[in-house]
Amino acid sequence: MLADSHAHLDDERFENEVDTIIENAREAGIGFILNPGTEESTSVRAIELSQTYDIVYAGVGFHPSDCASFDKNKHPKMIRKWCEQDKVLAIGEIGLDYYYDDGAPRDLQKKVFEEQIGLANELKKPIIVHDRDAHGDCLDMVKSCLDPNVGGVFHSYSGSVEMAKILLDFGLYLSIGGPLTFKNSRKAPDVVKYMPLDRLLIETDSPYLTPVPYRGRRNEPAYVRFVAEKVAEIKEIPVEEVQETTFENCQRLFGV
Repeated sequence: MLADSHAHLDDERFENEVDTIIENAREAGIGFILNPGTEESTSVRAIELSQTYDIVYAGVGFHPSDCASFDKNKHPKMIRKWCEQDKVLAIGEIGLDYYYDDGAPRDLQKKVFEEQIGLANELKKPIIVHDRDAHGDCLDMVKSCLDPNVGGVFHSYSGSVEMAKILLDFGLYLSIGGPLTFKNSRKAPDVVKYMPLDRLLIETDSPYLTPVPYRGRRNEPAYVRFVAEKVAEIKEIPVEEVQETTFENCQRLFGV
């Protein structure tokens, strides 16, 4: 059994094809897909998908690139209401993204990130962290704001082994995706080699970051198996062990 811990089935590139995508996932042995929201409409759509497909679960939250749409008078109440539903498992995708100079102001990103971490602490839901070119601030905010008993995952982890050690010591999980399979991948193989398997998740971040051998095409959850195979190669263990353990890790983190 395989788990894709991060896939955006709500993306417009999957429009009118979700039935096929889910069938492909089932044929690939996938029994768990977590679809995180990135703002109000995608969070609602993630919940709808979780209600339609038994293997799909939802996260709800506001991505740093969409944090300007976060209304502190409206959305905390909405997130609390969303989280009353059984298949809403996490607060996310939330975090910081400093890649684009013309993106949301950093102070606003931090404020919305902190607000949503507070909601996660209150609701006892793990967080799904987006961290792009913001390693230091993400690390500092998680360490200072997150209840360690709530936990969470840094999705599509792109940091160093040194940062991974700090996050793992804090009790967090790290999720690895398609870039692990790229020829020019540098940090990710070292992180995978270093970290214990029981704290690792795998993902596609569909429809983005498609792994080899389908790099350049639209990604989908069925391709998470190629990430599992690369992890097994790096750690020199059977791929079945990677599949089983990362599936169990998803169940443990998200309380399924």
